[in-house]
Amino acid sequence: MGGATQVSRGDPAHWPRTHEELHVTVDASRGAPPGTLRNSSAELVQLLTPEGERVEHPDYPLELTADEIRDLYRDLVIVRRIDFEAVALTRQGELGIWASLLGQEAAQIGSGRALRDQDMVFPTYREHAVAWCCGVEPIKLLGLYRGVNHAGWDPKEHNFHLYTIVIGAQTLHAAGYAMGIQRDGAVGTESGAATIAYFGDGATSQGDVNESFVWASVFNAPVVFFCQNNQWAISEPLEKQSRIPLYRRAQGFGFPGIRVDGNDVFACLAVTRKALDSARDGQGPTLIEAFTYRMGAHTTTDDPTRYRLEAELEAWKLKDPIERVKAYLVKNEMADSAFFDDVDAEAKQVGMDVRKQCLELPDPGPMSIFDHVYAEPHALISEEQEQFAAYLAGFADAADGTDGAGRADEEGNAS
Repeated sequence: MGGATQVSRGDPAHWPRTHEELHVTVDASRGAPPGTLRNSSAELVQLLTPEGERVEHPDYPLELTADEIRDLYRDLVIVRRIDFEAVALTRQGELGIWASLLGQEAAQIGSGRALRDQDMVFPTYREHAVAWCCGVEPIKLLGLYRGVNHAGWDPKEHNFHLYTIVIGAQTLHAAGYAMGIQRDGAVGTESGAATIAYFGDGATSQGDVNESFVWASVFNAPVVFFCQNNQWAISEPLEKQSRIPLYRRAQGFGFPGIRVDGNDVFACLAVTRKALDSARDGQGPTLIEAFTYRMGAHTTTDDPTRYRLEAELEAWKLKDPIERVKAYLVKNEMADSAFFDDVDAEAKQVGMDVRKQCLELPDPGPMSIFDHVYAEPHALISEEQEQFAAYLAGFADAADGTDGAGRADEEGNAS
C-alpha cells in the first residue's frame, strides 16, 4: 500500500487478520492540508463535486428533475435554519441542550428522501433533517430538548422512532424490527419495507452496533446501517475508532459496505435508495458510511475549539453541502435569484415560527412524568406515582403553615 510501513508483530494490536494485511496504512492526511480525505478518493461515491459539477457513477445512476433538485435545496436551507434557531434558543436558556446537525444536512436529507412511507427509521439524537423528511414537526423535537415531553411525536404515525441517547442502542432495535418485517412477509414484494438505523462514527466502537451487524447479517434482515462519519466522537478523532475506513467493517460481517460523500445530497440519495431497495427485495443489510464533517459542537455543552484546529473547520467549509447544490442550480440555469430569495425568506419564517412555538410551549405538570411510560398500567410506576403525589402534597401543606405531616413549628411557621 502507498505510504505503508512495516510494524512489529509482537503487539497484538498489530497482528494481521489476513495475509493481505502485513502492513498498516499510515494516515495519508497527516501532514496534509486540514480537511484532506483520509483515504483514497476512489473509495468515495460522489455525484456532485464541491464546485457544483455533476459527475456520473456507473453503480449509482440518478435522474432528477429541476423541481426535485430545487426541492432538495429548499430542504437543506430550511433544516439548517431550524438548527440555527435551536442553537440560539439553547444559548438563551430556552432549551436544555441541542445536538447540531450543521454540516450534515446532505447526509440526512439525501438519505431521508430515499425513504418510502412503509420504511421505519431508528435515529440517534441528531437526525433533525431526517425527522423533517418524515413529517415530524420541528417544534416536537424542540419540546424534547426543552424538557416538556418525553418525545412529542408518535413513532407509528411518522415511521420515525424516538430519539435514542444511549449510543448505538437503536441499531439493535432496527435489526430486531427488520427481522419482524421479514416474519410479517413484508420483504420481497412491491410494497416491501425496510428499516434504517442512523449512528455516528464513535458508535461503531459500541458492542450494540457490532451485535446488530451480526444479527442483521446472519438473518439477512432488511436494514440499512447509515453511519454519519463526522470524524469526531465528541472529542475523539476517527483514528481512535478504526484503523480502516468504517464501511469496510461490513465485509467482516458478511454484507456490503459503501462510502459516500456525506456532503453530496445527490450521492446520499442515490446510495441510500439503492441500499433500501436491496433490503426491501430481500437481499439483506448494507452499511453506508457518509463521510462528512460536524461543523458545530457535539452538543451545545461542548467546546470543539479545545480539541480540533480552526484550519480544519475552514477547509471543510469549502465542501458545504448547500453551496454545492446552489452552484449546480446556477450553472445549469435551473434557478434565479428570485428563487433563492424566496427559499431564504421561507426558511427565515420557519425559524421564526419555531422560535415562537418554543417560547409558547407550556410547562408540564409534575405528575405528567408518569404518563406514557408503559402502554398498560404498571404496579411499580403506580407506586412511585402515589409516593410522588404525596411528596408534592407536602408542599401544599407547607403553604398553609404546616410541614408535610400537617404539623406547625413553635413559631407557627412551616418546618
